[in-house]
Amino acid sequence: MEGYYSLKICGLTRELKKIKVAPGLVIASFVMLGDTQLIEKCADALYLKVKKLGNIDMIVCPEAKGIPLAHALSVRLGVSYVVARKSVKSYMEAPIVSEVKSITTAEKQVIVINGPDAQKLKGKNVCVVDDVVSTGGSLRSLENILAQTGCNIMSKVAVLLEEGGYRGKDLIYLDTLPVFKTTD
Repeated sequence: MEGYYSLKICGLTRELKKIKVAPGLVIASFVMLGDTQLIEKCADALYLKVKKLGNIDMIVCPEAKGIPLAHALSVRLGVSYVVARKSVKSYMEAPIVSEVKSITTAEKQVIVINGPDAQKLKGKNVCVVDDVVSTGGSLRSLENILAQTGCNIMSKVAVLLEEGGYRGKDLIYLDTLPVFKTTD
């Protein structure tokens, strides 16, 4: 299956290329990186939802596509953010590591929070931010790491939820994104 999916979100339209990610499974590839207008409008819409939840002290996001959204939302909330990396870096001190399997990546990955960042999160009310949630595997891995930091996850937000994936009712999102089944 080739072609594009037309996504209408926050008053904008984006043509998303359909990409085969596994036998019989095609997704509409949503990439916010570099799309300043889309990031800003989505951050505005998510801010309206998140501010109702009460006191958020920090934002946490997995690397990499959600970083500009986490930044924009943190500016609106007046808080800092922490990025969970996808590998252990040489500068890290006492990193906390969790394994994750993503539908958009062939191999297993890790999610890492640097020890000093973990200390910043201790006792804080945290909002987890991502661009797209599919199966929820990345969210669960991030939750496992965050449980070790002593923070309180107040909310989980994303721009899009892929249909047929994550079933948690605790996710705040702006719209759904279809997945496409093929017969190959």
